[in-house]
Amino acid sequence: MPIVRISVGRRVFAPAWGMTALTVALCVAFVRLGEWQWHKAETRQAEWNAFARGADRALALGSRGTADTPRFQRVVVPGRFDREHQFLLDNRIENGAAGYEVLTPLELDDGRRLLVDRGWVPFTGYRNRLPDVRLDASGPVRLTGRIDQLPVGGLAFGRVGPDAGPNWPKVTSYPDLAQLAGALAAVTRGMPLEPRILLLDAGQPDGYVRDWRPPGMSPARHMSYAAQWWLFAVTLVVIWAVLSARKPSASLRTDAPERQAPREREVH
Repeated sequence: MPIVRISVGRRVFAPAWGMTALTVALCVAFVRLGEWQWHKAETRQAEWNAFARGADRALALGSRGTADTPRFQRVVVPGRFDREHQFLLDNRIENGAAGYEVLTPLELDDGRRLLVDRGWVPFTGYRNRLPDVRLDASGPVRLTGRIDQLPVGGLAFGRVGPDAGPNWPKVTSYPDLAQLAGALAAVTRGMPLEPRILLLDAGQPDGYVRDWRPPGMSPARHMSYAAQWWLFAVTLVVIWAVLSARKPSASLRTDAPERQAPREREVH
C-alpha cells in the first residue's frame, strides 16, 4: 500500500512503504559517511597546517623533551650517531616501490637517545639480504629535522617487533616505542629513549630518500569522497522519486468517460 497518492499530470506519485524505508536508511548512511569523510578532511587540514607552520624556523631542542615539542616542528639537535644499532622499518612504500625506512639512534649530550629517521631505502629483492645502511660519520653531528611520531600500522597482524637476537640492524614492522626501547636497552645501559622520532631534513647528509609529508591522504581527497557520498544520497532520492511516479492503471482512472452498452434494436 502506498504512503500517499498524488496525481501529477498523467502520472500518479505513489511511493511504496518498503522502497521508501530502504531509501531513507541508505540516504542516512550516505550522509553520515559524507560527514565522516568531511571531518577527516578537517583533521588532515589541521595536520597539513601544522606541518607548514613547523617549517617556519628550526628551534634548538636542548633539554626539552620531544613530547613537549609540537608535532612537525623543525628542531636542531647535536649528538652522536649510534652506528652499530639501527632499525629497518619494513613495509614502507615510496612512489609505489617497497622498501625500508632507516631508524638510527642519536646519543644526546644529556644521555637521552633520539631515533632519527634517515629516509627510505629500496628493498633488495631478498629477505636475507638487507640494504647497506652503514654510517661513515663517527664524531659529533648537528642535525636538523622535524619531530614526528612513529608510523602506525592499520592492522594488528601486520605489526612485527624487532627480534631478540644479536644481529643488527633489526628489521621491524610498525613497532611501538616500548619494543624499540627494549631492543636498545640491552646495548645502551638503559639510556632513556625519546617518545618521538626526528625526520631528518632532506638537505642533511647521511640520509636517503626523504620526501616528508603529513601522513594519510590529502584533505582534498577526503573532501571529494565526502562529495561522492552526498551525491549518492541525492541520486538515490531521484531514483526513488522516478520509480514512485507511475502511470495509473485503468481501474484507477476516474476521468475516463463511462461507456454505455449499446441498446438492442426493438423488433416490431
